[in-house]
Amino acid sequence: ELAIFPPTLWPHELIWSNFKDATEVFPFWRFLRNTATITFLTIIGSVISCPIIAYGFSRIDWPGRDKVFMIVLATVFIPFPVIIVALFRIWAEVGLIDTYWPLVLPRFFGTAFWIFLMRQFFMQLSRDLSDAARLDGANEFQIFRQIILPQSLPAIGVVAIFAALAAWNDFIGPLIFLQSESSYTLAIGLTFFQAQDAYDIKYNLLMAASTLIVLPVVLLFLLFQRSFISGLSIGSVK
Repeated sequence: ELAIFPPTLWPHELIWSNFKDATEVFPFWRFLRNTATITFLTIIGSVISCPIIAYGFSRIDWPGRDKVFMIVLATVFIPFPVIIVALFRIWAEVGLIDTYWPLVLPRFFGTAFWIFLMRQFFMQLSRDLSDAARLDGANEFQIFRQIILPQSLPAIGVVAIFAALAAWNDFIGPLIFLQSESSYTLAIGLTFFQAQDAYDIKYNLLMAASTLIVLPVVLLFLLFQRSFISGLSIGSVK
């Protein structure tokens, strides 16, 4: 039925076994575990680093703050393929190729776009509470942890969602830094359907596997769509 022309809008026969067969073409459950691990660590690193960095760019006055922030923001416009060779060489020299560290560790140092989102959100918060806390003897870390963070849970949730989607859908990163099959992710697993013979692709199994892989992303969006959509307007309205 895949080859019928004109194509049919709905299949004449639902073959549910395609989903089971698709998981047997490649180690689906192992790749699922690898992808979930990378996604979880990416979320943790992002929600720890981005709010802290954004706080320094928005709530603390220090010389050259805005200029440094512009440099950080400018890194958003650097295409990832431009720095692939340099990144691979750096991680190879420290012996971390074929590990999850090249995919996870940079998230613990912040991501420019998510830092920008958090900074715009922090700049909307009233400074009166921060000033009152300083008068009471609170240091910057106490102000950040006890006053700013409780008000920033929606923005942190948006960063967590963006981080999860980016890690789950990432293909180029794992393709470059992961070299052993046991550490592959689901995105790379889809290439198994055409690795042996590019002219004999089981499209029914490929589409079934793609559905299984995208299903968690769809569920994530349906569960947190309000936070996801609000992330597009963070910092745009005073």
